[in-house]
Amino acid sequence: MKISARAAILAASVVFAPLAGHAQDLTIGLAASTTSMDPQFYVVGPNSAMARNIFDGLVNQDDKQQLQPALAVSWTAVDETTWEFKLREGVKFHDGSDFTAEDVVASIKRVPLASANSPSSFAPYVKAITDVVAVDPLTVRVTTAEPTPLLPNNLSRIAILPAEMENTTTEEMNSGTGVIGTGPFKFVSWSPDENVVVARNEDYWGEKAVWDTVTFRIFKNSSARVAAILSGDVDMIESIPTADTRRLQSSDDLTVTNVAGNRVMYLHMDQDREVSPFAKGPDGKNPLLKPEVRRALSLSLNRQAIVDRIMDGQGVPAGQLVPEGYFGYDPSIAVDPYDAEKATQLLADAGYPDGFSLTFHASNDRYPNDSKVAQAIGQFFNRIGVKTEVETLPASVYFSRASNLEFSFIMGGAAVETGEASGVLGPLLETYGEKSGQGNRGRYSNPDFDKALNEARVTLDDEKREGLLQKAMDIAMSDLGVIPVFYLANTWAMKDEFSYPGRSDGYTLPYYVTPN
Repeated sequence: MKISARAAILAASVVFAPLAGHAQDLTIGLAASTTSMDPQFYVVGPNSAMARNIFDGLVNQDDKQQLQPALAVSWTAVDETTWEFKLREGVKFHDGSDFTAEDVVASIKRVPLASANSPSSFAPYVKAITDVVAVDPLTVRVTTAEPTPLLPNNLSRIAILPAEMENTTTEEMNSGTGVIGTGPFKFVSWSPDENVVVARNEDYWGEKAVWDTVTFRIFKNSSARVAAILSGDVDMIESIPTADTRRLQSSDDLTVTNVAGNRVMYLHMDQDREVSPFAKGPDGKNPLLKPEVRRALSLSLNRQAIVDRIMDGQGVPAGQLVPEGYFGYDPSIAVDPYDAEKATQLLADAGYPDGFSLTFHASNDRYPNDSKVAQAIGQFFNRIGVKTEVETLPASVYFSRASNLEFSFIMGGAAVETGEASGVLGPLLETYGEKSGQGNRGRYSNPDFDKALNEARVTLDDEKREGLLQKAMDIAMSDLGVIPVFYLANTWAMKDEFSYPGRSDGYTLPYYVTPN
C-alpha cells in the first residue's frame, strides 16, 4: 500500500474524529483502476474521474458537461487573446494553505512537465497559452497565441495544485507525495489495481460531502463487480455488465441508474503506411488506405444488432464522434446503414473482389463487452470477404502497443472530455505532431480537416465556430478517418437506500451520491 506521511496523519484523524461513532462510509466498486494519482499526467477516464474527487479546476463540468464556476467564480474574454479569471475567496488546499492566483499559474505551467512520457497528455489543453500571470491574489490573466474560445472548456480539464508542487514529479505523486487539491475529498491511500481511499474535506469551499470516508475498490472482472453489489460487500458499482442489467433492475434491494453517455466506440485503421503489419491485400499492400475499403467496412456493420444483442440495449448507433445535443454535432450526417451487398461491391470496386487479410486488435478489459464487440465486428467483416482474425489484449498492454503503431486496425473509445466536438476531433484525427493528434493512432491526415478544426479553435462567435466544427466532422466522416460504431450508455447500481443521478461522462463521483 502506498501512503504518504500526510495521508497517514489524515487517516488517523478520521479514525479518532469526534463523530467517528456516527461515521457514514461508502464503498464503491469501480470497473477500471486508477493508473496514476497525478491529475495532470494521463488523459484517461478512470484517472480523470478519480481526480475530480480530490482536485478542482478553475472551471468544472456538471453532469451534462456544461461549464460551472469552481475555483474561478467568473471568466471574461478581455480581448481576442486575453482571458481574465476572478478566483473564489477563502478556499484552502487540503494541507491548510490558502488558494491564490499563484497556484493557478504554477499548475498551468506544470502541465508540460507532467505530460512527459504520457500515453495521452494534457498538453493539448494548454498548448494555446503563451503566458499566465497573477494580476493580484484573486485574479489570473491568461494570454493565448491566437483567439481561443474554448479556453474555459480546456481549463476545466486542468487540476489546480499548490504552487509548491509545480516541480513535483508524477512518480512522487504516485508514492503519495503532493496529492493535495481543493476538492470535496482528501487523499488517504492508493493501492494500484486494488483500492483508493479518500476522506471528507471538512474545509471544502462548497457544501461538505455526506461521506466521512469513501473506499473505491477495483473489480476489473464484471462478474466479481456484480457479485459484490449483490452480496452487499459494496454499496454501489459502476459499469453494470449488460447481461446483468435486467437482473439488477428487478432486485427489490437495488436501484439502477442508466444515462446516455458521451463515449463513442470507434475503429481506427492504418492510413499512413503503404505496407502495414496486419492488413494485406494480394499484392502485400495496405488496403485500408483506400476510402472505398473503409466505407465497405463501415457498411458491413449492423450497429443496431451490436447494441441490441451484445450491449443489451446499453448504447446508441453512431455515425459521428459526438452524440446529438453536443456542440459540433452535425444533424446531416447519417449513421451508415447495414448493407453487406453494397459493402462487397465497394471492395470489388477497390480491387479486392476476393477480400484481403486483416488482424483486428482490441482491448478485453477496458470497455463494457469490448472483447465480444470486437469478435462481432470481426464476423461482420468476414461476411463481406475480409478474412479477419481478432486478437484482444489487456488494456495495460494494448494501448501502449497501439500508440507505438504496432497494429493495423484497432478499436478504442473516446469521450467528449471538453463537452464539445473539438475535444475528440483533435486528439483522434488532427494530423499527428509533437502537440497535435496525440490519439491519432491511424495517422489520418487531411489539410482541409485541420484547417476547419483550427479555424474553429480561434473563432469566438459561437454560431460560426459550431459551423466550422460541423464542417470538420463532415470531412472526417466522409473520409472515415475513424469508423464510429456506437455511443456507450453509463450505468450504476446501488443499494436502494442511496441515489446517484449519473453523468454523461461516466464519472463516479461520491460527492453526488446521497442517502435517500
